[in-house]
Formats: sequence, structure tokens, C-alpha cells
Amino acid sequence: MLRELAVQNLALIEDVRVELYPGFCAWTGETGAGKSLLLGALGLLLGERGSAELIRTGADELRVTGRFELTRPEQRGVAADILQAPVEEDDLILTRRLARSGRSSALVNDIPVAVATLRRIGEMLVDIHGQRESYSLLQPAYQLELLDAFGRLADPRKKYAAAADRVRELRRTYRELADARQARQRDLSLVRFERDDLDAAKLAPGELPALARERETLVHAQSLAQFTGGVAARLVDDDGSVSEVVGRLVKDANRWAGFDPKLAEVAARLDALRPEVEDLAETCRDLSEKFEADPDRLDEVERRIGFLKKLQARYGKTPDELVEYRATLDAKEAELQKQEDDLAGIDGRLRAAFAELKEAGAALSKGRAKVAKKLAADAQKHLADLGMPKAKLDAVLEPVPIPDDPAAGDVPAAGLDHLELMLTANPGEPARPLRKVASGGELSRTMLALKTVLAAHDPVRTLVVFDEIDANVGGRLGDVLGQKLASLGRSHQVLCVTHLPQVASYAAHQWTIRKTSTAKRTATTITPLVAEDARVEELALMLRGDSRSETTRREAAEMLRTAERLRAG
Repeated sequence: MLRELAVQNLALIEDVRVELYPGFCAWTGETGAGKSLLLGALGLLLGERGSAELIRTGADELRVTGRFELTRPEQRGVAADILQAPVEEDDLILTRRLARSGRSSALVNDIPVAVATLRRIGEMLVDIHGQRESYSLLQPAYQLELLDAFGRLADPRKKYAAAADRVRELRRTYRELADARQARQRDLSLVRFERDDLDAAKLAPGELPALARERETLVHAQSLAQFTGGVAARLVDDDGSVSEVVGRLVKDANRWAGFDPKLAEVAARLDALRPEVEDLAETCRDLSEKFEADPDRLDEVERRIGFLKKLQARYGKTPDELVEYRATLDAKEAELQKQEDDLAGIDGRLRAAFAELKEAGAALSKGRAKVAKKLAADAQKHLADLGMPKAKLDAVLEPVPIPDDPAAGDVPAAGLDHLELMLTANPGEPARPLRKVASGGELSRTMLALKTVLAAHDPVRTLVVFDEIDANVGGRLGDVLGQKLASLGRSHQVLCVTHLPQVASYAAHQWTIRKTSTAKRTATTITPLVAEDARVEELALMLRGDSRSETTRREAAEMLRTAERLRAG
């Protein structure tokens, strides 16, 4: 419920603060005093559009602050969902500012939010009904919500909502996979081609450098054979070879070794050279035989090198990098194939979930069909009390068509029904959707009838605002209106702007709104009428204006006592 409302610099309102209470609260006062301005301030607080023209002359900014007490557990949960943050306290403090520059800002518990967030919170907390506008109750989706609460259909509604969420999630995944299917199939074909291509290439790590070295060897094979053969001959085979010279030197060194022990060491070291010379000569002979010109092998190596370079140009990777790349292709193919398999699997799961959705929707529709007529009939009884005895209210449920294709069309959020409340105000008139009823008085009284029936069934909204619901209503009907509003006040906080003393007398709390003027400025004030004498005086003023008398005051006092007895009973 709304506990406090503070307004600064809104048109005639300079600085007004009002503390509100549970039950039926009435705002009274002469026409033009500013009652509609205060309701307009509440509208701004709840996310309505604002204009710089609303700012009081001489001020740079208007500001509206409201403190809402979350009296029901459901409100905390809804508020937390809207704010995407836990709500720890029982109070929500909403603030709306509008600067002369046109800039608007909004706060919830001192945290900046979008104005749209205020609007969502307002829809959660408040129903506003006026001569030209009526908010949530005129929305078919909210009518369905209340119908479900009225019929105690929470469980089938939750079952449908869960099925709808499942279908939406599977559709999202299905669309993602389906939208990417062409690219995925192209990628899958490419991966398989590259895998086969690289497998056919039979690549080996380090192959290209090894082939380059082999090519150089084959190109210079004759020269290498001549060189190594010549080395072997010079070392061992030719006359005067290194081996022959070393042998003579060993003999000479041994002959002279008797003259000096060091020469014996020289002879030994020379003798040790001969095995190394012979081994080196043998190695060179082997190499000479190995370095044999092989045109066929050279051609084969040249072709392989050319192939590897073409492969490198095609992929933009070296052969060694291609070996590593090939190792990744099996995993890529498996992932792409899994996505293809997932698409087929999701299609099956989507069809199953869609069947569950239709089954849950059918069960919910069956339950709604049982209670819709009762809702309309119960509200129609109140319309008779409210001066519309010939009016007829009907609740028309129409099926919401959904396609057979589980992946096509929208998923209805509130079930497979569209609810339209139809009003025939007078005999001979056509039935019209409630949201298209032209008469403000008829609309407001219909809203009051519905709210009276649904009072115990709205788990979230606790404040109901009626702006001049008594327009074009006489005193006798005003008494009935007052009783209905007082009855609604037992389960909701009701804020009503009224000109009828019969309506105001039934309020648990009353405020008077006045316009005061000085030589320079005009301002709106709002004053709580706490004492009984103050309320009697205000009711007398509403009855007879400035011509009120003691007789009028006694009439007002009796009106107040009668309303009190009926309200208490």
C-alpha cells in the first residue's frame, strides 16, 4: 500500500506531503483545487510520461516520492524479479524527477532505474481507474490472470507456464542450430575434404627439410663420389699414400728411438695413426659407392617437394603445421556432427514439449470455461446495485490459434485463450469490449463491480485508485458506491477522489484538498481530517457549500454515523 506521497513543484503544488493509511481513503475538495494534480503526481511516480510544462513556475525541477509498503509476500518476489535484485526491506521508495530541460530520472530505494521499471513496478502495485483511463483491469492478459486467481487455477497455469518456457527454450536452441545449419554443413564438408586430402598426402614431421637435403645430395652425387673416392685413394690406395708415408715414418722413428726415449713415443704415436687413416679411407670408399647418380630418385624427390609446396600454398601452413592441423580435424568433425545430431534430437524433444504445451493449455482452458461465466454473473449483481440494473456483463473466452508446426508462431504467455469482458450497458445496445466502453461512469462502475468480486483474488496489487467514480451519480447511488468502496477497502487500500458526501462518508480516512492564494502565488494544500468535527464540516460543505447551516451539519453528522454503523457491520 501507499504509505506516503510527497510532491514538490508540480504546477500549483509547491510542496505537499501526505501520509496515507489502509482501507478506504477519500480525497475531497472543490473543483480545480488540485485533486487531479495529486493523482497526476502518482501517475508520474508510476512511470507515466511527463512534460516540463508541469513544473511549477520559477522552479527548475519537479519531484515526486512515494513510499510503498509491501504488505504481501508475493509483492517482494515480483519486485525482486522486476529489479533483478533481492528486496530486503518491506518498503519500496520510488522517486521521479523531471527537469525543465526535459530530462527525467527515476530511483527505487535510491538506486537509479529506467522509467520503464517504475512503470512495471506501478503495474504490480496499483490499479488506477478514471473517467478516461483504466489500467490493468482493461488488459485482457490481466483479466486472464484474475480469472485464474478467481477460479483457483494456479496449478494448471503454472504447469502451462513451465511447458511454455520449455518450448521457448527448445525453440531458441533449435533456431540457433537450424540457422547455422547451412554454414555447419559447409564446414563439415570442408573438414572431411581436408582430412581426406591430408591423409592422402601422408605427411611426416620434418619431411620437407629432409627432402631438400636429399635433393642437394642427388644433384651433386657425381662430384661427391669423386671426392670421397679420391680421399680414399690418397689415404691408402695410391703410391705414396698417407698410409704408406706413415709406415715409413714409423720405421724410421723406431730406428732412431734408441738415441732418445722421446723418439720412441713419436714412433708409437705415428703407429697409432695408421688404423684411423685406414678407417677413414674405408668410410670414404663406402660414401663413394653411396653417392651414386639416381635420376629417378631425384625426379621423385623433386615431385614430392613440389607437391608439398603446393599443399603449403593451398592451406597457408607449412607441412609441419599441417601435421598438427590434421590432428585437430577429427575433433572438429565430431563436434559438427554432434550439432547435426542435436538438431535432429531437439526436433523430437520440441515436438514432445509442444504436445505437452497443448495438453496443459487445454486443461487450463477447461478450468477457465467453468469459472468465466460465474465471474461475469457475480460482477453483474454488483452492477445492479450500482445503478445499472439492465446492464449485462459477459466473459467471452476465445481460443488462441497456434500452428501445428512446433517451431512456428508465438507461444502464448498466459494460455491458449483470449478473454474479453463484454458489457451491454442498456437493452438494445450492442455488447462492447470493456476496454472500448465510451461512458466513463459506466466504465468506472463496472471496474468497481469487478474489483469487488475479485478483491480477494489479486495476490499482488494492493492499491486501487478511483478518480471521480461518482461523476454523473446522484446521492442515492453515491451511498451504494460508498458501501462498495468501503467493502473493497477491507482487502485493499482504496484511494478515491470524490465530490459526493455520500461516498466520502464511508471512507475510513479523509483529506481535504484546497487551493490557497496570496498576492503573488497560488498553491494547493492537502489536510487530513482527523477529528470528527472536521469531517462533519467538510461533508456539510460538500452538501450545501457556503450556504451550509447547523441543519446541514446535523445531516452530515448523521450521514457519517450511518456510514460508520454500516461499515462496522
